[in-house]
Amino acid sequence: MAVEIPSLIKPSKLRSRGGLLGECLAEFLGTFVLISFGCGVVAMAVAALPGSGRAATTTTIFLAAGDWLLITWGWAMAVMLGVYVAGGISGAHLNPAVTLAMAVRRGFPWAKVVPFVFAQVVGAFTGAALVYLVYHNAIDAFDATVPGPKVNGHTNATFSIFATFPAPYFHGGIWGPLIDQIAGTAFLLMLIAAVLDVRNQAVKANLAPLIVGFIVAAIGMSYGANAGYAINPARDFGPRLFTWAAGWDSLAFPGSVSGSFSAYWWIPIVGPLIGGVIGILVYDLFIGDALVVRDELARLPEPGRSRPVKSVEEGEEF
Repeated sequence: MAVEIPSLIKPSKLRSRGGLLGECLAEFLGTFVLISFGCGVVAMAVAALPGSGRAATTTTIFLAAGDWLLITWGWAMAVMLGVYVAGGISGAHLNPAVTLAMAVRRGFPWAKVVPFVFAQVVGAFTGAALVYLVYHNAIDAFDATVPGPKVNGHTNATFSIFATFPAPYFHGGIWGPLIDQIAGTAFLLMLIAAVLDVRNQAVKANLAPLIVGFIVAAIGMSYGANAGYAINPARDFGPRLFTWAAGWDSLAFPGSVSGSFSAYWWIPIVGPLIGGVIGILVYDLFIGDALVVRDELARLPEPGRSRPVKSVEEGEEF
């Protein structure tokens, strides 16, 4: 219900939040919501459901496609909620790859890129801290039950609640996960550009956050298993930084598991940044430019006229 709500703080003291500071605070809170629900759903699947007796055993995870659907739909709703929270203030980038792509092709001020990214990373770190605060008992119980290898008593399974790692079939290689992150984020930005393009079939009635959530779900269902579909440097780096501080050590930085992969931490950062720019460029090359041309052609006068003429009675162009 729309009602006029008085501000908690006197308007005279809020003027600084009408600009960049307010936008960064919105990015912080939106990303905090994103990670709180996104990492929260993974904590449910990995540690809380098995540990609470709601799975076949105390270590039963990911034995069916439905387990993965829980993750993908959970992250979809997390993105949707974060965008609804921050969209009216900052545009709800919530992702350095989105911020960079918008600066490259949508006129977003370059001076705001670093502050936005900083706010996103801090929001992601704080969201991860909340998830750990809520689920640390379940996490500790899971780590105690599962056999090694362990780092400071923690397993890679519980690390996956917070950040991403590559599948074993890459055998520690770099290019497979890097290409995966580039492709997944390229799709993300390509589809976001389509959803927001008013010349295209832009989403109406404030449903864009819901559709963006569906986009993330689709990417997770189609491209998620290779490397955990981070597709967002802040989403991976912020929680990764928290887990490093909380005791996961080398599992977080440099992101290594003996015999599986090493120094993985940079791939969910570099891959999405490259992929985001590629995605929005591809959209503009194949679709955006064509829509601009069609819009310009529609505004041209009819042959033989120097400019559109309006009817005196109807006031319409013909």
